[in-house]
Amino acid sequence: MKLLAHFRTLGIGAYNMLHKGPRPLVLCGPSGSGKSTLIRKLFEEFPDTFGFSVSHTTRTPRPGEEDGKHYYFTTQDKMRKQIERGEFLETATFSGNMYGTSKHAVEDVQQAGKVCVLDIEMQGVKQIKQSSLNPIYVFIKPPSIEELEKRLRGRKTETEEALQRRLAIARTEIEYGIKPGNFDIVIENDDISKAYEKLKEFVMSNLKQDEAGY
Repeated sequence: MKLLAHFRTLGIGAYNMLHKGPRPLVLCGPSGSGKSTLIRKLFEEFPDTFGFSVSHTTRTPRPGEEDGKHYYFTTQDKMRKQIERGEFLETATFSGNMYGTSKHAVEDVQQAGKVCVLDIEMQGVKQIKQSSLNPIYVFIKPPSIEELEKRLRGRKTETEEALQRRLAIARTEIEYGIKPGNFDIVIENDDISKAYEKLKEFVMSNLKQDEAGY
């Protein structure tokens, strides 16, 4: 199961590396869509198949989040310097905070022979699409904006202003996510068990096809 992936840093210049490993998996969806839960279930069932690409972020940790496990928590100054040095595959700014996937994080997972899972924002997806990473693209869609708002309010982690900003961004993300051609599959998460079965079936089917092709 071998794949030659040449990474290109957008806006900074070319950066190519040779990788051997399974095709990566990109999951995108609004905050509160259930991405994290679906990823966790995938890892629990297939611990030897998938590896998580830990993203960098400048936001503060939420309760229970650990540095190096959920995110690499950093400062805007440090992250900007890393971007200038060409260390990131994709970056995005969301609600005033910076996020990014380092090339090293993806490379580590691929070299271990695992499927690298990337949980990234819409801006990051657009950048990945302009590279030659060639992942499987999955968009997780909430049943409705009303349901999404209910989920976000249930977290009780944000101010009303921040929540409204997230909802506005979510509308844009959903519009992009459901547009034909932007993702390989759109999964509506109205029931987490059903959504997971759809995700698992689609991803495993694609991995088998890729393995047969290589």
